[in-house]
Amino acid sequence: MPIEITHHIGGRAVAGRSGRTASVFDPATGAVSGTVGLAGADEVGEAVAVARKALPAWAATTPLRRARILNRFLRILEERTDELAAVITAEHGKVLSDARGEIQRGMEVVEFATGAPQLLKGEVTENVGTRVDSHSLRQPLGVVAGITPFNFPAMVPMWMFPVALACGNCFILKPSERDPSASLLLAAWLKEAGLPDGVFNVVQGDKAAVDALLHHPDIAAVSFVGSTPIARYIYETAARTGKRCQALGGAKNHMIVMPDADLDQAVDALMGAAYGSAGERCMAISVAVPIGEKTADALVARLEPKVRALKVGPGTDPEAEMGPLVTRQHLDKVRGYIDSGVAEGARLVVDGRGLTLQGYENGHFIGGTLFDHVTTDMAIYREEIFGPVLAVARAPDYETAARMINEHEFGNGTAIFTRDGDAAREFAHQIQVGMVGINVPIPVPMAFHSFGGWKSSLFGDHHMHGPEGVRFYTKLKTITSRWPTGIRAGADFVMPTMG
Repeated sequence: MPIEITHHIGGRAVAGRSGRTASVFDPATGAVSGTVGLAGADEVGEAVAVARKALPAWAATTPLRRARILNRFLRILEERTDELAAVITAEHGKVLSDARGEIQRGMEVVEFATGAPQLLKGEVTENVGTRVDSHSLRQPLGVVAGITPFNFPAMVPMWMFPVALACGNCFILKPSERDPSASLLLAAWLKEAGLPDGVFNVVQGDKAAVDALLHHPDIAAVSFVGSTPIARYIYETAARTGKRCQALGGAKNHMIVMPDADLDQAVDALMGAAYGSAGERCMAISVAVPIGEKTADALVARLEPKVRALKVGPGTDPEAEMGPLVTRQHLDKVRGYIDSGVAEGARLVVDGRGLTLQGYENGHFIGGTLFDHVTTDMAIYREEIFGPVLAVARAPDYETAARMINEHEFGNGTAIFTRDGDAAREFAHQIQVGMVGINVPIPVPMAFHSFGGWKSSLFGDHHMHGPEGVRFYTKLKTITSRWPTGIRAGADFVMPTMG
């Protein structure tokens, strides 16, 4: 029987009241595994009211005590990674090893956030004037919201709420309705770690819930990760309603392969970066740009047999390298892009559309797909496919390749594979992209740096997690003070304690 998936408001499960629901599917079989209630304005309003009530006490909690709760949450994540990974695989479809990797990258942000006492230290200047001192503080914004995508149902929320909570905010998570169950595990484990009720809430939902959050006057900031059209809509709506916003949009990540590159290393990197998680990553490499015909011919010759040999299966299969896509609708969309590439004249080297798996005929499976001779005017080059489709777009020289990347609408991530330090340095400094890899195909920054792209891949002034995340979730206050000479207190022989 399909399970009923609830909201989490005020520390408890709350059934949906809007009367609207959505089905959650097992991507490997296509069967309905659950039904999730879709929040309307009433449920969102209840979550905001609960968070507002919890805010004064949580904001007044010392950063050290907040950090200790997050540290206990981190221990729970470490102990129960397999439980959370199984939930992710069941609803998203990615293989278990990839689900565990997602959780690990999220845990790194939790670990970063446990440094809240250090992160929230202000600055002091003594004697800005005669007997006048000045110091700055970073204080919480209030109630903040996170709207997260289906492709990373644990990691992307953990890019947001640990930093927000460490900074003293209350948080409302609106996860994807396609794979909502991971959010409820995270909420339950935060409560178990000692987080007060109301500080972290989950409202399941679709656009109605998103709009309710965007228009609620007591939401101070919104974080979003998803497609560029929705990111632009969220950013513009947040601006009109007076909210701080960071909205990460789509991507079309290129990887330049120079003639001096180690081709075996480059091919292995492309296989993981293009086909890992069935290409459902905003940091996936979806365009390979080999320099020169000789390099391109050699690259495609090495890629073709590896793409054909990809082991595709349900996420629970320990031998599977790639699982199904998240929904039937998304599968149809990816197939449509492959059809478009053929119609526009690209050479289809490996066609994944014909893949069928015995026993999983109704699953959302597609094989790895490889195109060659892709040109910049084709839809499969311009648009984000979000599936296991790699396009090889040949370039005669480095300058042409760099110009292709810089002229593209998106600027999320990019990479170059080369042995030439001068070429690598030139690439890193010249390229108009937010995250750059040198012989690293997926240059996702560690948690103590910040994540974000350029151009149509990011709307807003702040990147996510790391120092930028702390700045996003706090407001700066500067205090200038002068004190007259006062009476000094006597000696105190008791050991001072903090916390």
